Amino acid sequence: MSHRDEWTWIITDIETDGPWPGANSMRSFASVATTMDGRTFGEFEAVLEPLPGSAPHPDTKQWFDSCAGTWEAATTDPRPIVEVLSDWIRWIRELPGKRAFAAAPLAFDGTWMDHYLRRFTNYALAQGPYETDRLFDGPALCLRSYTAALTGQPPAELAAPSLPPKWLGDVTHTHRAIDDARGFANLLHFLHAQRGPVPASLTI
Repeated sequence: MSHRDEWTWIITDIETDGPWPGANSMRSFASVATTMDGRTFGEFEAVLEPLPGSAPHPDTKQWFDSCAGTWEAATTDPRPIVEVLSDWIRWIRELPGKRAFAAAPLAFDGTWMDHYLRRFTNYALAQGPYETDRLFDGPALCLRSYTAALTGQPPAELAAPSLPPKWLGDVTHTHRAIDDARGFANLLHFLHAQRGPVPASLTI
C-alpha cells in the first residue's frame, strides 16, 4: 500500500443559510469517508438546529427558494448541534488509517466547520502545536485547489456545476449535502487517477 492510501479523507459538504458563521447558521452537512484510490468506509449526514440569535440572510433564503427542495433538505428534522457534532466526531474516530478533512472549496466549508468545532467541541480542523488531542492527523485539502493544480484553470472557475459530470462520478450536484459530498468524493478519486504528468485530456 502506498503512503497516500493510508489516509482516510473526510469529504464534507455543508449548506448554510447565509455567509457569516454566527449571524447565520449551518443548516446541514454530510461527509463521505474515502481513500484517494476509491475505498469508501461510510457516510454521515445531519441537519442541525440553527444557532441561537441567528437568522437566514435574505439573499441566501431567496436562492434556496429558487431551487426546489433544497431548503427542505437542509432544514427538515434538525437535531441539537452538540449532539450532531458529538456523533460526527465519534464516527470520524472509528475510521481506519490517518484522517484528514477535505472540501470544495475549503475556504468556505472549512471555515464553517472549524467555527462550529471550536464553538461546540474541543476540536478544530487545524489544531495548534500544543493541542495533543486531535481529531485530524494532517492538514485539510481543498479539492478545488487540487483540481486547479491539475488542470491549470483558476479555482474560481471550477465550481462543481462547471466540471465534466464524469469527474463527479455522474452524481448530480443538487445542493443536498450528501449528494454533493458523494460527488466530491468521486472527484478526489478521479483526480488521484490522473496523478503524475498532467495528461492533455485534463481540460475543461
